[in-house]
Amino acid sequence: MPTGPEQPSARRVVVDPEGPVLIEGPVEIDLPDGSTARSDRFVVAVCACRRSRSYPWCDTSHRRKERRTRDTGGDGG
Repeated sequence: MPTGPEQPSARRVVVDPEGPVLIEGPVEIDLPDGSTARSDRFVVAVCACRRSRSYPWCDTSHRRKERRTRDTGGDGG
């Protein structure tokens, strides 16, 4: 007995306010320039800050860089 048109399965999307948008793959993204980016990975990290050098994929450029300071204690070295 037909149940009507099949609905595509829902994709799980996780929005991290301090990081990328995680989407269960595979994923195709239509970019503003008309091109399409595709990933067949199980989970895809999509850049939300636009700092990524591999946009639209996240390369962790959103993470704050902290400089390590040398310990300038009184031991002379």
